[in-house]
Amino acid sequence: MLKGIPKIIPPALLKVLCEMGHGDRICISDGNFPAETIGKNAIVIRMDGHGVPEVLDAILSVFPLDTYVEKPVTLMQLMDCDVGKVATPIWDTYAEVIAKHDGRGRDAIGNIDRFDFYDEAKTCYCVVATGESAIYANIMLQKGVV
Repeated sequence: MLKGIPKIIPPALLKVLCEMGHGDRICISDGNFPAETIGKNAIVIRMDGHGVPEVLDAILSVFPLDTYVEKPVTLMQLMDCDVGKVATPIWDTYAEVIAKHDGRGRDAIGNIDRFDFYDEAKTCYCVVATGESAIYANIMLQKGVV
């Protein structure tokens, strides 16, 4: 047992977070994300019984966001056909969680096109597959320095 490590973080994820260096990225995916396909060249850690917000909060308690880039957090923007039809209240939750751990709060978050997100996620060091049921709930974090 270790002190100060959120119990939700399994040993495999803790190891990955330690291995990651400055500029490496991790993707925390929702339950609909093709984690095994996108992560075929990465480490995939399954956390199916958890939602993205609780995983994000736990990770950010030990993981510094990159201060050398303007937007170290990336979300998948809505497809044109979903604009005005699909609500993304989970993004507000993410902003609250990020603000708890990083003074930039919502300003640390950027959005990119769905297919660009998939391409970027393929370059992540790790994909954490959650059981999150909200759509457009995928998020990437870029690691900073301590």
